[in-house]
Amino acid sequence: RPHSPLPGSVSCHPSHQTEPNMASAATTVPENVLKKRRRNDAIKKRADSFKTKEAGRKKERRERAFRNAESYVKEYRQRERMLIRCRRQARAAGNYFVEPQAKLILVVRIRGIMGVSPKVRKVLQLLRLRQIHNATFVKVNKATLQMLQWVIPYVAFGYPNQ
Repeated sequence: RPHSPLPGSVSCHPSHQTEPNMASAATTVPENVLKKRRRNDAIKKRADSFKTKEAGRKKERRERAFRNAESYVKEYRQRERMLIRCRRQARAAGNYFVEPQAKLILVVRIRGIMGVSPKVRKVLQLLRLRQIHNATFVKVNKATLQMLQWVIPYVAFGYPNQ
């Protein structure tokens, strides 16, 4: 086992000597390392191009969502103005204006399972209200309004405003 030389002393052991030619000699890189570098560069290039394309897509989606939201707001305002105009016309003519009915109802279950009759239990299943505090949107038609009449003690419901 070679011992480490003292500072200022010269060691004759081959592991402690350095050749001046090693630093200046051209180092060769194994072929597999070169292949790996090229492969990693190609993967990085593809990932970068994908990121830029994806960023463009996301920006376009955000802009489209913003345009959609603007058109929805415009449509809601237009509908409100039309309803106001119709109410005023009816009042001026001495008639009544019948408000349009909602197309959806939000139904929330507010009571549990104790003492529920089989028919009510089945209606709650059809409305997808299997647990307390579950909620669902239901289309307004004659059948769903009749089902709601059966389950009124077990649910709360209302019309969403927009």
